Amino acid sequence: MTTLLAIDGAVDNPLEVSWQQLRDLDPGCQVADISSLVPGREGAAVTLAGLLELVQAQSDADYLGLHASRDDFHASIPLAVVVDRGLLVHSIHGQPLAVDAGGPFRFYIKDFAACQVAEVDECANVKFLDRIEFTIGKGHDNRPEDEESHQALHREAGG
Repeated sequence: MTTLLAIDGAVDNPLEVSWQQLRDLDPGCQVADISSLVPGREGAAVTLAGLLELVQAQSDADYLGLHASRDDFHASIPLAVVVDRGLLVHSIHGQPLAVDAGGPFRFYIKDFAACQVAEVDECANVKFLDRIEFTIGKGHDNRPEDEESHQALHREAGG
């Protein structure tokens, strides 16, 4: 079974892409090893900027929705602050990202703390990602709103 990533919302070219299609995108938007950009993490990724080029986000799209149906997790973050920092991990060691590694796809924001925006926190690094949605205004977001809930979520998820 092929796992697809849906990319939709306020875009001119909504699409569903497979692991193979992401892996085969233009080398200019690929990152062969994210470990130097996201310490402690590994894998090959495509840049958010590369995905934007592919789907042609509408000029008024200002939020990025990251959706993981596996654990019903949703984050909506300001697009402008992550457009040059977002990475979509699609492979580890040349193979599709396994579920135990956060697959089918995993989104990371390199140096998320440098964004200095409350909506861009560690929970905006979304695992089990199966849909990316560009929105006009803030979209669906069910991340914890206080530190206690945030810590409980990480204990449940194992980090």
